[in-house]
Amino acid sequence: MWQIALIMLFYDRVKYLGLILGVSISILLINQQVGVFLGLLLKAGAIIRDIPEAGIWVMDPGLKNMDTIFAMRDTELGRVRGVAGVEWAVPYFKSNATIRTPYGNLESSALFGVDDNSLIGIPSNFVMGSAEALRQPEAVAIGRDGYDRIWPGQPLQLGQILELNDHRAVLRAIVVDSPKFTNTVSFYTRYSQALSYTNNGRRQMSFILVKSRSGTSDREVAQQIAKATGLLALTSSEFSWKMILFVFLHTGIPVSIGTVILLGVLVGFCIVGLLFNLFVVENLRHFAVLKAIGTTNRRLLGMVMLQASVAGAVGYGIGLGLAALFFECATRSPNFRGFYLPWQVALASGVIAAGIILLSALWAMRRVLRVEPGIVFRG
Repeated sequence: MWQIALIMLFYDRVKYLGLILGVSISILLINQQVGVFLGLLLKAGAIIRDIPEAGIWVMDPGLKNMDTIFAMRDTELGRVRGVAGVEWAVPYFKSNATIRTPYGNLESSALFGVDDNSLIGIPSNFVMGSAEALRQPEAVAIGRDGYDRIWPGQPLQLGQILELNDHRAVLRAIVVDSPKFTNTVSFYTRYSQALSYTNNGRRQMSFILVKSRSGTSDREVAQQIAKATGLLALTSSEFSWKMILFVFLHTGIPVSIGTVILLGVLVGFCIVGLLFNLFVVENLRHFAVLKAIGTTNRRLLGMVMLQASVAGAVGYGIGLGLAALFFECATRSPNFRGFYLPWQVALASGVIAAGIILLSALWAMRRVLRVEPGIVFRG
């Protein structure tokens, strides 16, 4: 009986391919959109991940995201350092800067200023140069992807002269940093050097990076800092979630991507459900013959489920393969770096595919259960 079920399925090639196509499109849309969405969420906390040394971030209480920063007074650094449980605290600067490329074009960038003494705050993965090179006058480091945008097609080279906010800068290092949410070019320099490139008034310190002493909890120290200074102090994990929640609550990204995912599920169910129902209708005479020779309803239902499972498994494999191929090819471009397809998403989409197939099969089974063996004798 199982062979007969498969022969019935494979014989009608048009509907078989339609079933596979419906499941494939649905799985491709779900995996592609969820992967992009997770990549965007990770980008929201990219700056935090690039500084693993800092367990606590201190900032103005009004800060909502990395693009709207309320600078603090330099005197706040001393107050934070005086809190019990703080091993060290260093300033961290973030601002926007305009670059004039060697070709005369203007490009926006993110400028980060790290502590002059410890150089804490610069990514640790260097392609060329070193952190110590930033101690030289007018020295800056650039992100690897940013280098390709400023000097497209050119080999990596240090010593390039840049113009940051109409100030001279010399490229002394190239680093690999996490892809940022806004996908801008990233520059890193010493804190004092960064201040010379900008003019933000008396309040210039964007963040204070803190490491708690051994044996103390980051959460407890953060609470002590907030109580003593009135500033907002969050652990790295809490700050990352704050940035992610901002994307959820204050952007249209979740609604937009969620709509596409929902459409993918609905398209899959509609295509598979309609085609599978049509497939069953056109094969009712065959099911009636099987019923006439004594095949039970339970066996017929098993045959329908086998047909649905085979079409769903093949469609799922093709859709998942296309999604994986998309991320493999797209992430080779710097603009798509940071997007990926987690195995948990692939597994969850398999459950969705099974749900689509199950509902479609249940919908079609009504006709199989009601079929009368006598229809085989009708004209």
